[in-house]
Amino acid sequence: MLRLATRPGGRYLGEGRAAFLVWAPLKDEVQIRIIPPQERLIPLKKDQLGYHLGEAEGVAPGSLYVVRLSDDEEFPDIASISQPKGVHGPSEVLDEAFSWTDKSWRGLPLEEYVVYELHIGTFSKEGTFEGVIPYLAELKELGVSAIEVMPVAQFPGKRNWGYDGVFPFAAQTSYGGLAGLKTLVNACHNAGLAVILDVVYNHLGPEGNFFKAFGPYFTDRYTTPWGEAINFDGAYSFGVREYFIQNALFWLDNCHIDALRLDAIHAILDASAAEPFLAELSDRVNERAKALGRRIYLIGETFMDDNRVIQKRAFGGLGLDALWNDDFHHAVHAYLTKERVGYYEDYGDLQALKATMKDAFVYQGQYSSYFKRAHGTPSKGFSGKHFVVFSQNHDQVGNRMLGERLVSLAGFEKAKLAAAFVVFSPYVPLFFMGEEYAEKAPFLYFIDHEDPKLIEAVRKGRKEEFASFAWQGEPPDPYALETFEASRLNHALKQEGPHKAMLAFYKEILALRRRFPFLSALDKEAQELVLFEKSQTLFIARGSQPDIGYLIFHFGQERASLLFPFTRGEYQKALDSAEPEWNGQGSGLPERLCCEGETELSVSPLSVALYVRQAP
Repeated sequence: MLRLATRPGGRYLGEGRAAFLVWAPLKDEVQIRIIPPQERLIPLKKDQLGYHLGEAEGVAPGSLYVVRLSDDEEFPDIASISQPKGVHGPSEVLDEAFSWTDKSWRGLPLEEYVVYELHIGTFSKEGTFEGVIPYLAELKELGVSAIEVMPVAQFPGKRNWGYDGVFPFAAQTSYGGLAGLKTLVNACHNAGLAVILDVVYNHLGPEGNFFKAFGPYFTDRYTTPWGEAINFDGAYSFGVREYFIQNALFWLDNCHIDALRLDAIHAILDASAAEPFLAELSDRVNERAKALGRRIYLIGETFMDDNRVIQKRAFGGLGLDALWNDDFHHAVHAYLTKERVGYYEDYGDLQALKATMKDAFVYQGQYSSYFKRAHGTPSKGFSGKHFVVFSQNHDQVGNRMLGERLVSLAGFEKAKLAAAFVVFSPYVPLFFMGEEYAEKAPFLYFIDHEDPKLIEAVRKGRKEEFASFAWQGEPPDPYALETFEASRLNHALKQEGPHKAMLAFYKEILALRRRFPFLSALDKEAQELVLFEKSQTLFIARGSQPDIGYLIFHFGQERASLLFPFTRGEYQKALDSAEPEWNGQGSGLPERLCCEGETELSVSPLSVALYVRQAP
């Protein structure tokens, strides 16, 4: 099996020496041209697998270069780690040395992850990696244990979600480049926070994409929403696979990243029977984690409810550690907002809420109205640590026409309910930046392409994308600077009225999750759920005697008196979202309960409560 000893691209070796490795299997001769004032050509030697490699003296850090594929073909290096002049400019040789102070960091168990997803450009006023650092202490205090950074691979211009990256090894220059990313990761580790990096291996952006000039990176055997699929299983696919595997290892080795979130893995189209790309990637990452002595994870994003993603390699699975669970989001969102268009048509009732809390997947082989076929696979046998759940994320907010957050769509009390449903689930919770204090700003789709035709195509594509949702009006112009600026967080809101109360509520529910083992244990089997459908209430017993707690989620708009099946014992109220301190409407629940069995309680509208058993 092909395995490179080092990554492709230009590497500074020290003492004015640099090495270059370019995969161009269909080219007989490849050269590196150093840009003036140090103009020179460096010939590379081709091996039997189509790799062109060579070393040269007199190449200092900061030297700019291009790859010459023929007399009239020169391009930036597609494995470049720095593009100081953008996607159309030359590549840069960097001295990658960095003064790490995280030597004792070994990562966190996946069960301890509480994930905070953020976009570098809109999270802070600086819009840089280092602009995040002043907020790390706040995130730690909130109860976050891992930040997830949306893609940072070099993209056109200065503003983009990151999914249009075309230099997968190069950290976006306007964010602070490779050094800035390392500085952020180092600071996170010193603060006790893990770092997840979102990477895109299912497609490459359209502008500045020079991959076809280098080799058969794409195939016309499959198509994706972004055009031709990446060639993971055809002729020459060994080089394509190794390129992306080396990219993953680069982030883990060079930048000390703790986990990779793999974007839209259902669009990684690969018919390899013996070893699909994702399985090979999983094996290689696990090997590297053992060699480094660190906990490192792969988290896949897919809407397919496919348990093969997280099935162990020994049992024929792909071996990823976890997956983003869209079912959980859709069940929560559709029920709280009453939206039933597009992919929400399969959700929207309390049965779906109960199913996703109990089993992670709502669809485990049933007929789906949206897909018009059977959908999903069983989740039985997989613990809660394999599922990342959320009520909001960049996709589900940003892919709305107006980028509205849940609090804007459903209101303050329902947003609290959603937060508690995520945090008190037996899964890995994820928050989208700003939701913890009910941020008002939308998260809109924005780009900064240079090609006018491409800009217009994106505008048109966004309008067509919303057709199935029947949303009215015009989407904000993705190219306009105002669209990007409107998406910036306003951290000052944290100190104001209901925003301050929401932040306090998030801190409280996360503290309760850490405090009580029956909430922090990611065991979806250790719970019993009772649905009071008429009163829109879900009663959940979590844990086992004597360590047990009861959750009451009341989604109704009116107060309801119900008989709840408590077991015999004494219980203390640990939380009621209806309390005034959480900006609630007032609680009618007692502080203590002495139960002989079924107990009648009057629950406030749109509220969640937690009772915990008192030690005898």
